[in-house]
Amino acid sequence: MRIGGLVLASVLLAGGCSGKQADAPEDQPSLSASNDAGVGGTGAGSASQAATSDGASPDAQAAAAMGRKEEASNDLYEFAYEYPDQAGAIPGLRARLDAKLDETRKALIAESRDDRREAKKNDFPYHAHSSQTSWKVVTDLPGWLSLSSEFYVFSGGAHGMSGFDSLLWDKQADAARKPETLFTSEAALRSAIRRPFCSALDREREKRRGVPVQRGSDDMFSDCIDPLESTVILGSSNGKTFDRLGILVGPYAAGPYAEGTYEITLPVTSAVLGTVKPAYKDSFSIGN
Repeated sequence: MRIGGLVLASVLLAGGCSGKQADAPEDQPSLSASNDAGVGGTGAGSASQAATSDGASPDAQAAAAMGRKEEASNDLYEFAYEYPDQAGAIPGLRARLDAKLDETRKALIAESRDDRREAKKNDFPYHAHSSQTSWKVVTDLPGWLSLSSEFYVFSGGAHGMSGFDSLLWDKQADAARKPETLFTSEAALRSAIRRPFCSALDREREKRRGVPVQRGSDDMFSDCIDPLESTVILGSSNGKTFDRLGILVGPYAAGPYAEGTYEITLPVTSAVLGTVKPAYKDSFSIGN
């Protein structure tokens, strides 16, 4: 997918932001900010509605919405970054995401200026660069907040590129973790999910291609891929424990660019559960 059309790319920057400020100086961040992230089903929209129904003051309603959304657009670059209320309500996580937002924006501006300078020097047309990132809630459990992000970048080539990231916030430890670190080893997790992952991936490939996938054929995208070279996310169907694994596969990894990205969901099985570190066993259960 791509942002706005991106594959997992479904990164429509939802919310009540006002959009571009076209008359801002092109090297300045012409930003519009909004707390109305509206992501994950329990975002700012539902939070403000609940506050209103409880008769809360406008200040209390504003405090209930902790997400952030920034947008900028000018002749030099386009920038968008958002995260949902659940992430913004955790001070440590909010600070982490805010720092990443600032880092990403500064890098985009610097690279865009350099590229425009080179384009002018060589008498080439300059095309505004773009960076878009959207963090969304995968699941919000009593002890964990699981997030996934989709990003899209364009730096003047034939087309942009989309991809994914993930993050787990350990509420008890007040710390960020990568999903893979909850397992005894990547090798153990890979072994537990590789066969069902490959079968599910081939089914999705067949749907898009209209023909069965023949592994080992001359088609460069016929073989399976290493699931742990893609982005792992942890999900839940019961709201209490992790009972699902997601594998978010970026462009070119499992198919040509035109096929977009793949999102494969697998249940937590006894084999997967057997690879979870003892300290985290209580956070998992077998899924359907």
